[in-house]
Amino acid sequence: MILGPIGFAAPWLLWALVALPILWIILRAVPPAPIRRRFPGVALLLGLKDEDSVSDRTPWWLLLLRMFAVAAVIVGLAGPVLNPRDEGEGRASGPLLILLDSSWAGARDWAAQMGVIDAMLAEAGRDGRPTALMQLSKAETPVFQAAETLRSRVPGLTPAPWAIGDDVLERAADMLGDGQFETRWFSDGLAQPGRTEFLEVLEARGPVTVHESARPVLALTPPVLEDSQIVLRVLRAAPAPERDITVNAHGLDPAGVWRILANLPLRFDEGAVETTGALSLPPELRARVTRFEIAGEAQAGAVTLTDDGLKRREVALIAGREDREGLELLSPLHYLQQALSPTADLLEGGLMDVLPANPDVIVLADVATLSGAEQAALLEWTNEGGLLLRFAGQRVAASDVSRSDEDPLMPVRLRAGGRTVGGAMSWGEPKALAPFVEGSPFQGLAIPSDVTVSAQVMAQPDPTLADRVIAQLTDGTPLVTRKRIGAGQVVLFHVTANAEWSSLPLSGLFVQMLERLAVSSAMAPPDAAELEGTIWQPLEVLDGFGRLKDADNRPGVPGERLLEAPLGPDLLPGLYDGPERSVARNVIAADTVLTPMEWPARVTVEGLERAPETPLAGWLLAAALLLLTADILASLALSGRLWPARAVALLALTLSLGAVQEARAQDDARAILATEELALAHVLTGDAQLDDTARAGLRGLGQVLNFRTSVEPAEPIAVDLELDDLTFYPILYWPISANQPTPSAEAYVKLNDYLRNGGLILFDTRDADIAGFGAASPNGARLQRLAAPLDIPPLEPLPEDHVLTRTFYLLTDFPGRHMGRAVWVEAAPPDAEQIEGMPFRNLNDGVTPVVIGGNDWAAAWAVNERGDPMFPVGRGYAGERQRELAYRFGVNLVMHVLTGNYKSDQVHVPALLDRLGQ
Repeated sequence: MILGPIGFAAPWLLWALVALPILWIILRAVPPAPIRRRFPGVALLLGLKDEDSVSDRTPWWLLLLRMFAVAAVIVGLAGPVLNPRDEGEGRASGPLLILLDSSWAGARDWAAQMGVIDAMLAEAGRDGRPTALMQLSKAETPVFQAAETLRSRVPGLTPAPWAIGDDVLERAADMLGDGQFETRWFSDGLAQPGRTEFLEVLEARGPVTVHESARPVLALTPPVLEDSQIVLRVLRAAPAPERDITVNAHGLDPAGVWRILANLPLRFDEGAVETTGALSLPPELRARVTRFEIAGEAQAGAVTLTDDGLKRREVALIAGREDREGLELLSPLHYLQQALSPTADLLEGGLMDVLPANPDVIVLADVATLSGAEQAALLEWTNEGGLLLRFAGQRVAASDVSRSDEDPLMPVRLRAGGRTVGGAMSWGEPKALAPFVEGSPFQGLAIPSDVTVSAQVMAQPDPTLADRVIAQLTDGTPLVTRKRIGAGQVVLFHVTANAEWSSLPLSGLFVQMLERLAVSSAMAPPDAAELEGTIWQPLEVLDGFGRLKDADNRPGVPGERLLEAPLGPDLLPGLYDGPERSVARNVIAADTVLTPMEWPARVTVEGLERAPETPLAGWLLAAALLLLTADILASLALSGRLWPARAVALLALTLSLGAVQEARAQDDARAILATEELALAHVLTGDAQLDDTARAGLRGLGQVLNFRTSVEPAEPIAVDLELDDLTFYPILYWPISANQPTPSAEAYVKLNDYLRNGGLILFDTRDADIAGFGAASPNGARLQRLAAPLDIPPLEPLPEDHVLTRTFYLLTDFPGRHMGRAVWVEAAPPDAEQIEGMPFRNLNDGVTPVVIGGNDWAAAWAVNERGDPMFPVGRGYAGERQRELAYRFGVNLVMHVLTGNYKSDQVHVPALLDRLGQ
C-alpha cells in the first residue's frame, strides 16, 4: 500500500492504530471517588506538606507521548518505505529481466545505472520476484534467481570498451528462452543494427521499459596531422544546446611523470553534432603525447590513443668527405644537426651501417656517387616508405650523376656544373625565394626577406619538372624538387646544407621546412593486406571507463584482424606492437558516425533520475524507543522518584570523565616516550596490513641503527594525523595506498606546520615495480591528491652530490623492495655552485622536508619479532645486496634528519682554515 511518498510492506499491521483511542481511555480511567468521612484527628495534620505527591490521574501530555510511542512501533513494524516504486494500478509481478548494453557509451552514467538497478533489485526482493541480469556485451544466458543474490553482483559490474553489434543481439535473442518476463533495458542511447528486431523478441515475452541517460554521447576520433598541427574532431550523438568541452593531451614530461601536456578548448554550437580544432605543439612535445581525452568523460569512446604517427622520427645524417678541418660552421652536417635534434633522433655512420636500423629519413649532404649495393639498398628502403633527403654541393655539381638519364635516387635531371648569382665573378643579385604554391608541403610558411640564394644546381627542363617542384626562387628556377618512389619519396635541395650557397640554413624557415618534410615521412596507416601473416602483441589496453591498463599476458592478435575485425573480448582497444612499428586500435574510427536510438512510440522510455527507496522501519522503532525512555523519566519525575535516575546519570558522567582522564594520561605517556628517546613514526592509512608492514619496517630499520650507529630508536609509533601531535617525531614514513582516506583540513594544518618546522615525510607509493613515481599508477595518482594541500617546495630527482648520498654511507642507488626510478627531494637553489676543489655543491642549508619515491622501503626493512626478514627482496646474493642498500638508505635518511646538512657544511672547511691562517 502506498500513501503519498511512503509505502508499506505489511499494511495490515496499520489496523492496530485503531486500538489507540481504546488505550487512551484505559490510561485515562479514574477509579471511583472515595466516600468522605470526617475524623476529628485529621485536624492535627492541617498545615503539613507531603513532598512526595502523586497525581490522581495521568497528565494529558504524558498520555500523548505514550500514544506516539505506540504508534511509532505499529507503523515501524508495518514496513514503511520512503519513495517506493509505484507500478500504476498494481505492483508488477512475475519474473524480471534487467538488460544492460554495458558498452563504452553506457559508461558515461554507469554509477547512475547501478543505483537504479540496485533499487529495482531491492524492490523485486521485497516482492519475491525471480530476477535475471544480462549484459549484452558479454552475451551470457540469463538465469532467474533471487533478487538479493543478484544484488550482491551489482558492485562488480563494469562496461565493456566496445559497441554492441547485430551478431551479439542475435546470440542474445537465442538465449532468452520461451518464458514470459518483464524487461528493463538500460540502453546506451546509440542506434545499432538489429536493435529493432531484438526489441520485438523482448516484447513477445512481456512488457519492455527502456532506461536511458539524458546526457548526449560524446566521442573523440583519432588525431590527424595537418601542416604540423594535430587536428582533433569530437562527435556528439544528438543535437543539443551549445556546450564547451576540453580535450587534454596526456603524456610523459621530461622528468618521466605522467601529466596533461596540453589542452584544446572546443565548443559545440547549438544543434551541432561535430566540432573540430587544431592543436599546435612543438615537435618534441608532440612526440611525448600518448593519448587524447575529453575532460570529464569517463568512457572509452572519449579517449584516443596515439601510435607512431606522432612519435619522434629517426633521421640518419650522412655527408661527403669532410675537408674543412676544425671549421664547424662550414660542416655540411652542423646546421642539419642543429635543426633536427629537437624534433628527431639522429643517427650517424656509414650508409650501409644505418640502413639496418630502418630510419624514417636519410639525409645525404653533398653525396654524389653511390655504389651499386648502396643504391640498391636505398631504393628498397625508399620503396618501403622511407624519405631520402638530398642536398647539393660542389661534388654533386661536378659529378655526372643524373645528367643524360635521370638517376633513380634523384627527383630530376641536373645540368653540368652549377649556377652562381651575386658573386664577385657573376652578374646580378642573390635570388630570394618565391611564395610556396598550393599543394607544396611548405604551403603557408612565411618567407623571411633576408633569405637569399647565391648558388645552386640547376634542373634540366623536363615534362615532369613542373609537377616535381615544391619550392622555387623568384626567377622560377627550382629550389626544392621531389619524386615519389613506391611508398616513399626522394627530395633534393638544390643548395648546400650549410650557409655556403645560401642563407637558408641560417633562418628559422630551414627548421620549419625540415620539420614539414620529417612529418611527411611518417608511414601511412597500414591496411589489412600489409598486416596479413603477422602477429601484433598488445602493450596497453583500454577498459570501458577509458582507463589505460597493461595488457599483461593477453595473447597476440593476427594482423589481418587488427584493423578491420570488430572490437570484442578477443580484440580490445589499445596499443599493439608489431614488426618495426606500433598501431593504436581505438574505439572510435575516423569514419565513425554516432546516431541516437529512436524508440517506437509504444515503448516507455525513462531516465536514470530516480529517488532511492529508503526503509523507515529502523528510524521509527528508534524514535519509539526514545519516546518510551522519555516516558520513563517523566513518570519518575511525577512520582518523585527521579533521584535514583540522577545518581545513575552522575555515575555515567563520572565514568566518562575517568575515561577521558585515562585517555589524556595515555597521550601524556606517549608524548613522554617520544621525547625521551628517538621514535620513528609511520602514518596510519586505514589498511591494517599496510600499517603492520610499515611498523615492521621501522622496527627493522631501528635495529640496524642501534647496531651500526649511536642512534638507539625506541619502538616505532603509529601516528593518527587527526588526533596525534606531530612535533615529537623528526621523521614520518607515509606509505601510499589507492584507497586511503584524505586527511581533514585540521590535519593538513598540522602537517604544514610540521614540514615548515623541520620535519621530514618519506612518501612511499610502493609501485616502482609497475609505474615508478608518478600518476601512472593508482598509488601515484592518490599521492598527487593527498599532497596537493601541502606546502611542498619545488622538487628534483636526488642529485649525485646531495647530502643524502653521504650522511653515513656513500650511496649511488636507493632501492627498497623494488629497484625504481629516482628519489625526489627538495630542489637545489638556482645559485648553488660547486666550490673549486670540492666534489659537491653547497646545496640548500636545511633538511629536505619531503622525500618521495616508490621503492617500498618498509617491506625491505621489515622484520618480525625474532628479527627475521618478512618479505623477499630479489633473488640470492643480489637480493640480499639490494636489502643491504635499502638499510643503508634508511640509515642515511635518519642521519640526515638528525644532523641536517652537516656533511654539506664541510665545503666551508678550506675557507675557514684559510681565514684562521692554518
